Amino acid sequence: MRRTLIGLLILVAMGCTTVPTSFSPANPVPPGQFSHEDWQGLLRMHVQDGVVDYPAIHPQGQLSSYLALLDRMDPNRLSAENRLAFWINAYNAFAVKGILDRYSPATLFGRYRYFIAREYQVGGQSVNLYDLEREILIAQFHEPRMHFAIVCASASCPKLQSWAYEGQQLDQQLHRATSEFVNDPSRNRFDRSKKVASLSMIFKWFAEDFAARSGSVLNFVREYVQDASLKQDLFAADYRVEFLEYDWSLNGPSPQPW
Repeated sequence: MRRTLIGLLILVAMGCTTVPTSFSPANPVPPGQFSHEDWQGLLRMHVQDGVVDYPAIHPQGQLSSYLALLDRMDPNRLSAENRLAFWINAYNAFAVKGILDRYSPATLFGRYRYFIAREYQVGGQSVNLYDLEREILIAQFHEPRMHFAIVCASASCPKLQSWAYEGQQLDQQLHRATSEFVNDPSRNRFDRSKKVASLSMIFKWFAEDFAARSGSVLNFVREYVQDASLKQDLFAADYRVEFLEYDWSLNGPSPQPW
């Protein structure tokens, strides 16, 4: 979740939510039989360049099958790479499901309902998007690139990819998602004449995660800038960092009732 949920809403969330540490799925799926195939198929069919065709996603189709499979899996039985891929895909699938269920992060109260009040099932346990991000993805994996893989259904979020994350290629996938985000001028801009880096609010909300990996937010960004001349200038000059306003509008056309 993107940290615009403030004050009382955060306190309420901290006081009334719990994060599962163990799982007890009914009719469990062995790790070797678990697959992201349904989620992969949905993404390939309904996501193009980060735009999600919500009206075309039938809630009882591939998404429903995938969500049911998530509830049959104990993620703690997966390897570290597969477990991180599992939670990234789960977050994105839940985020899509929330939109189809007519929740919306477009307003402050809407963000409370979307990220905190709405819960989803994993391995027989309940979790919301806020806790999934903070207490599982951030706290357990310490992988700042995951911030560019999870997508909260909003225009300023990273683009939802048209493929699922997989443990065996996760490092390459996270590198690709991070590089695409950093070099997207609609999300980050660099004024070389004024020496100003205008960055996504994601870099402000989760500055500690990026600093822990690279020493500072700007150091992290420098690693992924593809323009060789700009990269050199970012290392040579003292850039001032500012943050762009976050656009919470939906990352695709609104869903239709089924």
